[in-house]
Amino acid sequence: MNIRVANNLDYPALRLIYLESRRKSFHWADIEEMTLEDFDKDTVGEFIILAEENNRILGFASLYLPENFIHNLFVHPNFFGKGVGGALIHASIEKMNKPLRLKCVSKNEKAMKFYENKGWKKVVEEGETGERYWVMVFE
Repeated sequence: MNIRVANNLDYPALRLIYLESRRKSFHWADIEEMTLEDFDKDTVGEFIILAEENNRILGFASLYLPENFIHNLFVHPNFFGKGVGGALIHASIEKMNKPLRLKCVSKNEKAMKFYENKGWKKVVEEGETGERYWVMVFE
């Protein structure tokens, strides 16, 4: 598996991964409101890395470097549980300065367990009812 910086030619595949992964995993959200364009809106000004194998993009992370913040980490549903997320987390940690932060939707129990298994700690739960999330830190 190769981790590299994304370029504009990767965006069609990244948009699709973002859409398909959220539709598969975000059981609490209205999947009909999700669009391919969400990727562009949700990654403005971010540094994007991706994982690929055999010229196929498996997942990506978008990082807000000024705040050492992982904004998005998504893996194509066909590659869940195959080490893609772990490789992206590792590359993100290497790119930024500790402590790193991220927010994880409270209802996303699989993601929460994933991050905790990678050494992330819950700091505080924030947000409105129905949109709660945990701020997590990696030191």
